[in-house]
Amino acid sequence: MARPLSLDLRSRVAAALAEGATVRTAAARFEVSVASAVRIGQLARAGQGLEAKQRSGQRPLMLLSSADAVTTRLASKADWTVRALAADLRAAGIGVSHDTVWRFMRRQGLSFKKNVAGKRDGSA
Repeated sequence: MARPLSLDLRSRVAAALAEGATVRTAAARFEVSVASAVRIGQLARAGQGLEAKQRSGQRPLMLLSSADAVTTRLASKADWTVRALAADLRAAGIGVSHDTVWRFMRRQGLSFKKNVAGKRDGSA
């Protein structure tokens, strides 16, 4: 994946456009794409900052603030399904989907492992 253009380069492109250079000339001079030069010019004319926008990354855990609610429910009843746990959390006012609960449990290392007989297996 390509990296964002540096603030220095963005500033130089914006300065060249402000001095009257065409978008294509500025793009060729600084070896950036024409589309990037257009966007930099639009940001500069609008008076917005030229800093690169934050790139997407791993989203924070939605249930991290409600981790106590999940662990207390799991401690009180050991045979929850993910969908039932999500429904119980929704009833308590914590708006989550079953997929959110599943991802939270996986990242926290919580799982319901079963052995061959279908019983809960002991901890590793």
